[in-house]
Amino acid sequence: MNANASRSNRLGTALSAAIVVAALGLGLTYERWIPLFHEESNSLDAHDHDAMDHASHDHNHDHDHKSPQHDGHDDASAIELSAAAWKNVGLRTQIVMPQSFVRTISVPALVTERPGRSQVQLTAPFTGIVTNISLIEGEVVLPGEPLFTLRLTHEDLVTAQRAFLQSTQELEIVQNEIKRLLSVGDGVIAGKKVVEQEYEKQKIEAIVLAQRQGLLLHGLDNAQIDEIIKTRTLLQSLTVTAPQFVDDGIHHELDHVYHVQQINVQRGQHVAAGDTLGVLADHCMLYVEGQAFEDDAERLTQAAREGWEVAVSQVAAEGPHPVAKKLRIFYVADHIDSDSRALKFYLNLPNSLVRDQRRDSHRFVAWKYRPGQRMEVRIPISEPLQNQIVLPIDAVIEDGAEWFVFQQNGDHFDRKSVHLVYRDRDTAVVENDGKLSGTTLAMSGAFQMNLALKNQAGEGVDPHAGHSH
Repeated sequence: MNANASRSNRLGTALSAAIVVAALGLGLTYERWIPLFHEESNSLDAHDHDAMDHASHDHNHDHDHKSPQHDGHDDASAIELSAAAWKNVGLRTQIVMPQSFVRTISVPALVTERPGRSQVQLTAPFTGIVTNISLIEGEVVLPGEPLFTLRLTHEDLVTAQRAFLQSTQELEIVQNEIKRLLSVGDGVIAGKKVVEQEYEKQKIEAIVLAQRQGLLLHGLDNAQIDEIIKTRTLLQSLTVTAPQFVDDGIHHELDHVYHVQQINVQRGQHVAAGDTLGVLADHCMLYVEGQAFEDDAERLTQAAREGWEVAVSQVAAEGPHPVAKKLRIFYVADHIDSDSRALKFYLNLPNSLVRDQRRDSHRFVAWKYRPGQRMEVRIPISEPLQNQIVLPIDAVIEDGAEWFVFQQNGDHFDRKSVHLVYRDRDTAVVENDGKLSGTTLAMSGAFQMNLALKNQAGEGVDPHAGHSH
């Protein structure tokens, strides 16, 4: 009994000592595992502070708990996106500054060739037979390159060449006779014959000049005519080459090439003078042909007179609209189309190459703009609105009676209420109240971000609400 009591006393003493030690340890370590909400946050090490900051953004674990305010924003209207979410949304950000904005209306347009400038008809200068075609449809050719070879069968041309060659030979005979007479010496008979031969020379020179002009009109050039004289043979074949570019003052610093748009003949085919051999196209500069209403005539005329720039963009079947080009109206048609009642106007559209490849010694190119492409032109309809915040339409979201944007604040985005002044299919104009100027806003993804914000708040949401299709 005494032994048991003694053992119990020793056990109690050890247990008491353990409790005292635990209490002392608790007193020394409680600051390490109980967050000090009422102390300065710098009492936590960097790792614990980051963990708390992340926890303050985790809104999915407890919707009944009211998130505290921090860093000047309300967690109920803030969202943080992961790197993957940025990519999924296609998020773009940009610092916004006030600017002017002009209200516009959109009118349809088409890319067209410039009449008399974009196409070159290659015609047969003489009647003949096509013996060689040096080009293929779609390839690029440059001025002076050979295109077609014709064997000449034009009777008038053959006759004209024969007469010219005969006259040049007669002229040469007369010139030789004059030289012979002059070498004989002075004398009445020799002097008289020299005068007669000089007179004959003048007559033949006049005939040769007229015949040369006739050959030029037939389509031969001076080099070809000189070759007839040199070789004493008639021209039997002719090579049609690519013409020189027309310099109308607007081709500078542009890709300038011909491409073969059409070939109209085959080898061995007989063609008459004036028949079309093929068509070359020069698309370094095209037209945008817009179709406006009659009521827009005054605005169009003013825009053309003042040299205002108008926005021109391609019509995209899917996805975001391509970036608009700023062009000036070149001219406005002088009549209204009787069928469509549309007023046509034209803008010069500088073009550029998007592909340039060589295959089997042939060069092929592709242009950015092609005739027939659908375009959209925005015509100004009001005076400029000054000092406005101009955003892409995907940067704003409608929620009931409110419109919102998302402002970047460190690693998260705050939803900000704004006053929408104007919007169209591509642009939203927000009143500049001084709060957004100079800040970074999300330029896209507002719909998805607002949807995610509602989901984290536990609200039921219509997935199509506020989203423009």
